Amino acid sequence: MLLEMSIRNLAVIESVDLHFRKGFHVLTGETGAGKSIIIDALTLIAGGRSSADLVRYGSDKATIEALFHFHAEHPVWATLAGLGIESDDEEHLIIRREITSQGKSTSRINGQLVNLSGLKQVGDWLVNIHGQHEHQSLFHVEEHIHWLDLFGDAVIGPAKREYTEAFEAYSQIRKKLRELEEASKQSLRMLDLYRFQVEEILSAKLIKGEDESLSEEKRKLANAGKLFQNAADAYDLLYGSKNGLDAVGKAMQKLQDIAALDPEKLGPLVEQTQSAFYQLEDAAYQVRDYRDEIEFNPSRLDFIEQRLDTIKTLRRKYGDTVEDILRYLAKVQNELDLIENKDEKLQELQKEEQQALIQVKACAQRLSDQRQLVAEKLAFEIVAELRDLHMERTQFKIQILYNEEQLAAEGADQVEFLISANPGEPLRSLSKIASGGEISRVMLALKSIFARVDQIPVLVFDEVDTGVSGRAAQAIAEKMSRLSRSCQVFSITHLPQVACMADAHYLIHKSTDGERTYTNVDDLSMDGRIHELARMLGGVEVTGKTLEHAKEMIDLAENKKSRME
Repeated sequence: MLLEMSIRNLAVIESVDLHFRKGFHVLTGETGAGKSIIIDALTLIAGGRSSADLVRYGSDKATIEALFHFHAEHPVWATLAGLGIESDDEEHLIIRREITSQGKSTSRINGQLVNLSGLKQVGDWLVNIHGQHEHQSLFHVEEHIHWLDLFGDAVIGPAKREYTEAFEAYSQIRKKLRELEEASKQSLRMLDLYRFQVEEILSAKLIKGEDESLSEEKRKLANAGKLFQNAADAYDLLYGSKNGLDAVGKAMQKLQDIAALDPEKLGPLVEQTQSAFYQLEDAAYQVRDYRDEIEFNPSRLDFIEQRLDTIKTLRRKYGDTVEDILRYLAKVQNELDLIENKDEKLQELQKEEQQALIQVKACAQRLSDQRQLVAEKLAFEIVAELRDLHMERTQFKIQILYNEEQLAAEGADQVEFLISANPGEPLRSLSKIASGGEISRVMLALKSIFARVDQIPVLVFDEVDTGVSGRAAQAIAEKMSRLSRSCQVFSITHLPQVACMADAHYLIHKSTDGERTYTNVDDLSMDGRIHELARMLGGVEVTGKTLEHAKEMIDLAENKKSRME
């Protein structure tokens, strides 16, 4: 539920802090007092579009902040997690929206920045605003199927998920067919080129990493003479007579001869000299072996150079490395296979398409059957709600037209809500209702039902009771009050029959200091409610009789509400 909302510098509102509670809230005031600004603030919190015109004249920015509380299982927490917004379902949800005088907007959820799209996703779970002439999703024919499925999710959901899986599989096969058919003409023109490329690469018999190993071998073969000469010279210096190991060996022998005379100092030197001798000897043998292994092979060098030239040519055409060339080969071979076996693959896909079509049509029929069952139940409940709203003779039908030749993501059904508000009139589309009073009551009936399944905690009705009076107005008031037992309901109204049923009453009024105009919002006490209700009953003049009448209306309303509980 919405707990608090603060508004700063929005239109003619300079500063307003509102505290809300459970139940039915009404907002009243003279025409032009600024009641719609409260709705604008909620719309902005829910992700509505902003404008620099909304910023109070002379201010740098407008700020709206709202505090919500939800139970731990509410879907809004999953939406926040999907957006990467840290949240704790044991804490409150705080949304802050700022609009600068240049028209730029900034939004934060629990202190984290979020773009408008993300705010809208969250806002869809927060508040649902209905105006008198706003034919929102309930009045858009293309949306009727979604509302039917939402109402009957327990029954329709499994069949719909089965259909969705089958439809996606069918769509993927159709996509492959289209791609194969569209690519056929162009691919035929590429056939000879593909064959040449495959033959050219295959004839090279490439091996992964071959270019690197050949380059290394070429470097050694090209420098074989230098490698041999230097290795030979190094061996001679290490093992030649009168130098190298010969000199070290003689030095070692001299030290061994005198070591016994001064073992403390000469002993370690003898060991060190012996170690150096044997290490140099081992190194000399390794240099000799390396010298002997050096290959002088001009023909091998020529072969490597030719091989590297072949690889270089292929690299210019097909990729930077041998691995890239081999990947390109695999791709072209696949394309070639598709072209050369196109007819066979087309037949195979066409067969798969027919089998998938049979499956998706069967799923579509089962889905439609479930919708038909749910539609009867929903229509029955809507008629019952309309009877409570003094539309006793209204007929309501949910028409489902099944056409398996027009399969879509939602199935093969076209769903439309039909209504006849008066006896003798044919059933017509819900979207074609002309009477504002009928629109108000049908919408309220639908919301009374759907509020139990859509889990949106805040419902706002912006003067939806315009065009009704008397018993119908009283019925609307009672319906809103009942609806507020399951969610917060806000209503902007000019009807005293609606206002008297409120659990909380807010008066919106203007004031001026001679230079600037201010909109204020008062949370009315009981005396304030009686006085405002008397104004709504009597107009400009508030008399003792209108005050008495207002008090009586509130007392009667309290009795009605107590009987609802």
